[in-house]
Amino acid sequence: MSLATHSRQPSLPVQVTGFVGRRRELELLEELLSRARLVTLSGPGGVGKTRLALRAAEAARDRFPDGVHLVELSALSDAALLARTVAGALGLPEQESRSALEQLVEFLSVRQALVILDTCEHLVEECALLVERLLRETVGLCLLVTSRQPLDVAGEHMVPVPPLPVEDGEGGALALFEQRAAAVVPGFAVTEENRAAVRALCARLDGMPLAIELASVRLRAIPLQGLLARLEDRFSLLTVRRGVPRHQTLRTTIMWSHDLCLPEERVLWGRLSVFAGSFDLAAVEAVCSGGVLAAGEIVEHLVGLVDKSMVMRTEEEGRYRLLDTMRELAGEQVDAAELVELRQRHLEYFTGLAGRWYDRAFGDEQVAMVSGLGRERANLRAALEFAFSAEGDAAAGARLAYVLWPYWLCAGALSEACYWYDRVLVAVPAPVVERAMAVCHLGWFRSVQGEREGALGCLEAAGALAAELGDAGWQARALMGLGMQRMMAGDAAGSVRSLEEAAGSLAERDPHMHLLCLVTLCAAHVLAGDLKRGLASAGRVLQVLGPDSREAYAQGLALYLMSLCRGLLGEGAEALRLARQGLRLTQGLRDQFSAALGLDLLGLLAVGEGRMVRAARLHGAAEAVWARFTRPLYGLEGLLVLRDQTLVSVEQALGAERFELGFAQGRAMGLEAAIRLGEQDGDAVAAAVERADLGVLSAREREVAGLLAEGLTNRQIAERLVISKRTADAHVEHIFAKLGVSSRAQVAALVVEG
Repeated sequence: MSLATHSRQPSLPVQVTGFVGRRRELELLEELLSRARLVTLSGPGGVGKTRLALRAAEAARDRFPDGVHLVELSALSDAALLARTVAGALGLPEQESRSALEQLVEFLSVRQALVILDTCEHLVEECALLVERLLRETVGLCLLVTSRQPLDVAGEHMVPVPPLPVEDGEGGALALFEQRAAAVVPGFAVTEENRAAVRALCARLDGMPLAIELASVRLRAIPLQGLLARLEDRFSLLTVRRGVPRHQTLRTTIMWSHDLCLPEERVLWGRLSVFAGSFDLAAVEAVCSGGVLAAGEIVEHLVGLVDKSMVMRTEEEGRYRLLDTMRELAGEQVDAAELVELRQRHLEYFTGLAGRWYDRAFGDEQVAMVSGLGRERANLRAALEFAFSAEGDAAAGARLAYVLWPYWLCAGALSEACYWYDRVLVAVPAPVVERAMAVCHLGWFRSVQGEREGALGCLEAAGALAAELGDAGWQARALMGLGMQRMMAGDAAGSVRSLEEAAGSLAERDPHMHLLCLVTLCAAHVLAGDLKRGLASAGRVLQVLGPDSREAYAQGLALYLMSLCRGLLGEGAEALRLARQGLRLTQGLRDQFSAALGLDLLGLLAVGEGRMVRAARLHGAAEAVWARFTRPLYGLEGLLVLRDQTLVSVEQALGAERFELGFAQGRAMGLEAAIRLGEQDGDAVAAAVERADLGVLSAREREVAGLLAEGLTNRQIAERLVISKRTADAHVEHIFAKLGVSSRAQVAALVVEG
């Protein structure tokens, strides 16, 4: 089973420029990644460690059936979020109370995966502790680290990444300069006439790839000989003329390029250092304008910095970023007082951005909100971190944390929400509304996570503080949270009473929380066994949202609950329609809990149709997601009992062997394929099976098709049959063509159902 939430392995970033050289290092990495568990690429900033790691990882991908995963740490400044950042990169949910480190250890302990920890030097001690724990408690995990210094962990294999040799055929600094120069000056080539100048320039730059890229882009405006002369002049200013450290070479080259920029470009470059991760033009205009930088001229200067390679475009259109080394030096160009002012404006901008999304969080733009704020996660963290620093504004941080709760909920980032609300409570000890907000939401999120005792304490404290403040709105929110907590604890009747009381008060005070209160009330009715009142509550949710709503989170859960009620009442066709509608809606959020819940529900409904193999496969696919959680369904007893009863009935109908085959196939098929299966009508699947003629396959192809049905990868099939992977690939392609299918899941459906 892949670590990825969806069936396709997660992609490593696409490199937009060609890769040059490093043959010796790649060969060494290939050998090390076949036997070592911790490999660290070390070298100065700008030497190309990240690109080398990505290249080596891509080449080694087939050795790691559970995936190759990149964890980018350059934008992370808060070490407390390190394990959570790694877990997020692996697709682990943030919807439970276990620590991210515990999740990582348990999940990786049974998997064979390669994890790249990129840019560790600013968190080297924390990364070392994390790596030690992971290596100690897993067996199939391999870690590839990039850092300016070693982690000093037992078993660490160091691979120094030196600058490129000046001349090394197609793999040296000259080749890199030629490639990059040709991109800015079409037709440029290293010839006999200019080779000496190019060689001298690359030697002056110590073969540092980033320095070479910065210099080559200047060929747009400066001829090669002039470029070399200017660099010589700049380096002659160094006090030490011999043995200049390579980090000083890069610094000097960057600052030389900086000094060639327009004055406004230099100012903008320094101010961009306040951004974490990537950013867009709107954010730059809001945060960086002022003084010599008019807002309307920002775009011109930003484009100028991109053209000079001082700022990089990202893979995503309209977004930009600074390389780590660039950000460090850019920050040095801004004095302390201006930096605080810029960070304050950064905080204000992202608070405003989150606030605008908050206003429409439970409307048609909800999926766009999750996507949009997800792109800004590093900047949101940076804004919150500043707010709770000595120079920041804790009240402003509390306001930002408040308007982010719908995003954290819909994105499934519950652990991160709890982390920041804990920070609010430390920063705001006084009995004010900001503290009431934080303790209430902390209790609410802990309830969703199933942390019952901690949730109860928070919610009782929130209710008491709201009463002290005379704030009826926060009293109602705390009561709604208590209703949630009681439902999670198994007190469905007590939950219904609290939620009904809270709903009446919230209807006029907080439409967002009122909507969620109705959804929770629906679930409480269902768990209490009152299906008709459950249907009525779900109907109220849909009524509030409107008939054409594209809201996904609340509506999706309401549709699931309505489907469950209809299914238990014997209305299978309507239940199936509602479940599929809910599954389609919630997939826009890419929420693992909703996906697993929907697949389990469709498995239950397949039993009602008498399609037991289909039920086994759907429940198996759901189990592959639930395996990432401490307990399926957050431990809700009523739903767990229903799920267990369904699985028992399926196994009894199929027999243990067929049940295990279908369940294992579902676990291995990946989420995207499972969702497609869930959306298929049972009659359509049956008709496809009747039309399918497995006799068109050769004996070997039927053997391969059977292994596909078991969920084996092409490489595993090759190993099982003692054939080459290329031959296995060919067999799979022929099977697809002969059966007229386009996915492994479709082949498996024909084999298993047939």
